[in-house]
Amino acid sequence: MDLYLGFIILEGLLALAVVGTNLLVCAALCLHRELRSVTNCLVACLALADLGVGALAIPFSVVLSLELTLCFYTCLFLACFPLVTTQFSILLLLLIALNAHLKIRLPSRKGRVLGAVGLCWLLSLLIGLSPMMGWNRLGHYVEGNWTLPYGGFLSKLHDDHLGRCSFTSVFAPEYLVYFVFFACTLLPLGALLGIYADLFRLVRGHFIAQPLRAAKRGELHMARTLLLLLGIFCLCWIPLHVVYCVQLLCPGCRSYAALDRLAVLLSHLNSLANPLVYAMRKKDFGRALRSVLLRYLDLNAAWWAGAAAEPAPGAGTLGER
Repeated sequence: MDLYLGFIILEGLLALAVVGTNLLVCAALCLHRELRSVTNCLVACLALADLGVGALAIPFSVVLSLELTLCFYTCLFLACFPLVTTQFSILLLLLIALNAHLKIRLPSRKGRVLGAVGLCWLLSLLIGLSPMMGWNRLGHYVEGNWTLPYGGFLSKLHDDHLGRCSFTSVFAPEYLVYFVFFACTLLPLGALLGIYADLFRLVRGHFIAQPLRAAKRGELHMARTLLLLLGIFCLCWIPLHVVYCVQLLCPGCRSYAALDRLAVLLSHLNSLANPLVYAMRKKDFGRALRSVLLRYLDLNAAWWAGAAAEPAPGAGTLGER
């Protein structure tokens, strides 16, 4: 019980931090027009995905960790939503890398970034919601004959679909390892590493041929920042996938609940690390975030000062009375 309580408290605090930080990112781009470059707009889309993690995916994960008795399809939706946000983040990182690569190789090119973001979102929905199309463990989910506290048609509809809800109870281990990890995570990450390797080779070639212009130096700094984001993503998400691989390849191995919870918590930490790392590496972006935060704090302070100075209803000076 102490483990569950500590996990829930940490997840709640992390969800608040993720939502607040990524809202600051979106507000900074809305209020500061000078930051509205293509790369920053893609980072804002990544912040929106992380906002979905803090607002919905983390609460859903807490519900899944409690292993409550739920209808199978409710549990399946709760488990699918984190897959959608994660896949959208991976595809956005790939899109950001492609954009950075093309800005150096083809500086004069113009692309339709909004359409590419829409395509990433569509692919994320198809991949994340694929278990709802049949690739699930409905046959293994139901445990015993559960009876709902109400009767009638709804009771007959749901009685056969009740079970203990968890992430692994609705997804087959083969789905989590072979499809989600190998096909939908490792392949894009491998493509990302290849893109960044070619990008740094290209920049190095420019540097040897002629002195690197200031614009190229800026793109090189941006590429290093994006590569750092990729490294943090791998550091945060690979441990959770390793847990799933061990569960599939070594079903008789002993599992530790604390390690499982830590891996889940670490994966959610990525949504907080993205905007912080980007703000620290991009000085203008960091200054914009600080200005938005200070403006919000000043408005709150002014509101509280006004509320404290306003007399209570019915109150007045002695002379007025």
